[in-house]
Amino acid sequence: MTALLILFMFVAFVGIDFLVRTSLRRMRETRERQAREAVLNTSIHLDFTHEAKSLKRVEVPNPRARILAVDDEAVVLDSFRRILVLEGFSVDTVEHGPEALGLIQRHDYDFLFTDLKMPDMDGVEVVKAAKHLRPDVDVVVITGYGSIDTAVQTLQHGACEYVQKPFTADELAEFAKKLLIKREARIEAQRRPNVRVVAPEMAEVVSASEFCVPGGAFLSTGHAWVRIEPEGQVRVGIDDFVRKALGQVKGVILPERGKTFRQGETLFTLKGAAGEVHVAAPLSGRIEHDNAGLLSDPAELMHSPYDRGWVCLMTPSDLAGELPALKIGQPVIDWYQDEITRLRTADAPQATGAVDWSSFEKQFLGLGDHAKA
Repeated sequence: MTALLILFMFVAFVGIDFLVRTSLRRMRETRERQAREAVLNTSIHLDFTHEAKSLKRVEVPNPRARILAVDDEAVVLDSFRRILVLEGFSVDTVEHGPEALGLIQRHDYDFLFTDLKMPDMDGVEVVKAAKHLRPDVDVVVITGYGSIDTAVQTLQHGACEYVQKPFTADELAEFAKKLLIKREARIEAQRRPNVRVVAPEMAEVVSASEFCVPGGAFLSTGHAWVRIEPEGQVRVGIDDFVRKALGQVKGVILPERGKTFRQGETLFTLKGAAGEVHVAAPLSGRIEHDNAGLLSDPAELMHSPYDRGWVCLMTPSDLAGELPALKIGQPVIDWYQDEITRLRTADAPQATGAVDWSSFEKQFLGLGDHAKA
């Protein structure tokens, strides 16, 4: 009986908590909507003729994006302001193409919506001019049913999408949300990755959004690092690029002690749920020692790639001759950024966000089948 009472109280608590949270969220959304309605009712009466004769502007606090719309039909522009402002967008509207082009040169807009058929300057001309003046602005064409073919053609001139009128409030709101998601995803993919040079132990605390390379170490094009020890031997491991691309390693095949490897041959193998990848020897030489602890705890490769996750110790056979093929210093940063960008745009990433290990090896580790033998 006591257990049932406790269970009932727990369920009641969860239910009340859910109701309270839902009510608070709805109240917050209502307040935000009311605030946007007040801004909408006030802003459209302000005078912005010093910027553009037909300009009407509604700015909301912390907008999701800034939109400029141009259409010769005032009723369409009224709909844009009423619908999109309530969805959290700041919206400027004008009735003439030249006015829109003047505004995008003076203000930072995320989107430009342009009607296709306008008397003084048609939408095709607006698209061409806007993408020439501000390539960073996403241009969307507003079209009627009879002009869809022309709207599609504007995509060749840089327009990112088109929307057909008439549209409902829900349709336009949903369309704008999808545009924003696509824009944010594209900007994130294009953003130059941040690469830091760190002390070996600091790789453990670098944020997931950053990449790091070990200070004082060399990197091979196969993403193995090399650190020269005081005695002239070299310590070898995987770099942060491999760590972040693979995500998780469940096992490692270490190189055999006493065995000699040539530069470019498979030195060690990483195993995971998605398969195996083979890492090439960055230098030629004989294996003197290996990190046997990785056999029982391969996760150290991911947790501490430049420190505790080292793989093997080698005596190089031609250090002076082969070292110039490795990278160190600023060239590593530039190359790393290019590699990260290439990974983000490669065919290797799957829908789940993970990479295909076989494709990753071919594209980034530089190993062919002959090198695995």
